[in-house]
Amino acid sequence: MPRAAEAIPKASFDLKPIFLLLAVLAVSLPLVGSPSTWLTLTVAGLAMGLIVFVIASGLTLVFGLMDVLNFGHGVFIALGAFVATSVMGFGAAAGWPGVASVFAAIAAAMLLAGAVGWAFERVIVRPVYGLHLKQILITMGGMIVGEEIIKVIWGPLQIPLPLPEVLRGAWIVPIGADGAAVERYRVLAAAIGLVVFAALVFTLNRTKIGLLIRAGVQDREMVEALGYRIRRLFVGVFVAGSALAGMGGVLWGLYQQSVVPQIGAQVNVLIFIVIIIGGLGSTFGCFVGALLVGLMANYTGFLAPKVALFSNIALMVAILLWRPQGLYPVANR
Repeated sequence: MPRAAEAIPKASFDLKPIFLLLAVLAVSLPLVGSPSTWLTLTVAGLAMGLIVFVIASGLTLVFGLMDVLNFGHGVFIALGAFVATSVMGFGAAAGWPGVASVFAAIAAAMLLAGAVGWAFERVIVRPVYGLHLKQILITMGGMIVGEEIIKVIWGPLQIPLPLPEVLRGAWIVPIGADGAAVERYRVLAAAIGLVVFAALVFTLNRTKIGLLIRAGVQDREMVEALGYRIRRLFVGVFVAGSALAGMGGVLWGLYQQSVVPQIGAQVNVLIFIVIIIGGLGSTFGCFVGALLVGLMANYTGFLAPKVALFSNIALMVAILLWRPQGLYPVANR
């Protein structure tokens, strides 16, 4: 028995994408020059990346577990951002009640986006399971209709979404000659992103629900024969992905400090770059890819503003040339 156990190869974790992330951090320091500026850009990039991860994690979850290409994901992002404008109002509350209003907006956005996601799955997605081309077309149509409904409810104009007073400004970290400015809101957004990542990894790998979902992806008939209703679990996955998009919409709206009906469509491009870089359906790959995208956007925005808009596309091309299936490809995908 010991010999048989030894004969079974153990799966090793691939550290090369992590080394790539660390290499980006290391190479950028001498290019930026100032340690204080580098720290400011790094924190900003990590925060941006974690916000993008929260938004993209819902889409990664839906595709990785349900094999659904949901191009209407932007509707839930926009819905979450506009719910935040209603919950928080046009003026940010002072003191810690302002922080409480952010979490209240997140809760309301997740509830509404999840409810709309349930209806979206039943009416739009369910008839086209397994048909990727039809999924793309019908979900894009759903996003267009959703944007028009948002315009009817909240109007077509830009709405301000200011930060609460306690989250404005920055802490000064004593490094270098002038010190590094670390914005308070970015620290909060980064912390929320890390909590979401930890919750997703724990749920998918350490809970019975995660086990059933992953088993249902591999062999749906067998799991159903054991008495579990996989369809309900998959609907729950879609609702959870929509709710995460709603949370991400709140964080992104506060990051931009303004909201427009097209906010979801604008972020959609960035989201798909992240999930392609990370590997379609890979939660950890989405996490690493989002961090790379956030750092690249901030470093190139400082070093070469004219090429900042193309930096993420160049990053995607470079990674796909290295690994055509992404950083952490999902088996049988």
